[in-house]
Amino acid sequence: MTNETPDDALSEREQVLLKVLVGSYIRDGQPVGSRALSRESGLALSSATIRNIVADLEQLGFVSSPHTSAGRVPTDKGYRFFVDSLLKARSPIEDDPAFGDLRRQLDASRDDSKAMVAAASKLLSNVTRLAGVVTFPRAQQASITQIEFVGLSDNRALVILVFNDREVQNRIIQLERYHSADELRRAANFLTERCRGKTLAQVRADILHEMGETRETMNALMKDAINVAERVFKADEASRMEYVIAGETNLMGAGELSSVDKLRRLFEAFNEKRDILNLLDHSLRADGVQIFIGQESGFRILDDVSMVTAPYSDDNEVVGVIGVIGPTRMAYERVIPIVDLTAKILGAALARR
Repeated sequence: MTNETPDDALSEREQVLLKVLVGSYIRDGQPVGSRALSRESGLALSSATIRNIVADLEQLGFVSSPHTSAGRVPTDKGYRFFVDSLLKARSPIEDDPAFGDLRRQLDASRDDSKAMVAAASKLLSNVTRLAGVVTFPRAQQASITQIEFVGLSDNRALVILVFNDREVQNRIIQLERYHSADELRRAANFLTERCRGKTLAQVRADILHEMGETRETMNALMKDAINVAERVFKADEASRMEYVIAGETNLMGAGELSSVDKLRRLFEAFNEKRDILNLLDHSLRADGVQIFIGQESGFRILDDVSMVTAPYSDDNEVVGVIGVIGPTRMAYERVIPIVDLTAKILGAALARR
């Protein structure tokens, strides 16, 4: 971001007026004029003084003037200052029926992590009226139970990894040559025998290295199996998370996203996933709730939206991320605690499995 200004660079009056302006714009979606600021702020200031203060806020980059309107709207920088310094988040009502329903759905689906993720994503969408996104739990610490391969066209293969006898992950790899169904079956049996009971990290760090060192003494079958394994597990190391998203159509009603071009680019981002996954991956390594406002994401396609994310854990280990995607003019004070609480509920449900 540009025009960075430390918190103490804004006077108390400037902070009060900025808070009122951002809150009013989030609530009504209309540029905020000096008369409204005077009325809602409760400050005993003349209209001229308020206009001067707002002009200073605009010069500092906290607000801007849309078109020829006399009112002002918050910039990304204004929202950031509001969220970091002025916002008092409201606590969600934990006994809200929606959260009770989520707990019951998660408990009913405790053997199906995909169903649990889908339920959490739908809850976020329904409660916030925005788009809810939840990544599938990582299987880094789960033990491999079985490996299977299914041949596809163009020398590709579908890899089926089973963890802890219940979690299933599928991915597609590109092979150097055609492998018959019998070759793939024998390779899968060989790898299952060598990798069963190991985590992905153990396979990458130990098993592949060990088998690679003895490659020269292996027969053709085992060499083929190692070649396939390297593509499976090295591809996994560089692969991105997968997520479930619900409520994308909720965003069609947001004024800032009303243009066809903006909606098209946003939905392309949902389909391609790359940019959103980069933000979710960042949140996976962060501590607590993360907020990306407009251009802060670093991806132009997401310039007009904000993401509020929080990691969720399974037995005290972070395994995924949940979040809400909406216009920059979202009710942050309400959305932030909802995301935080939903992450805790999902983590608690995973830990009870």
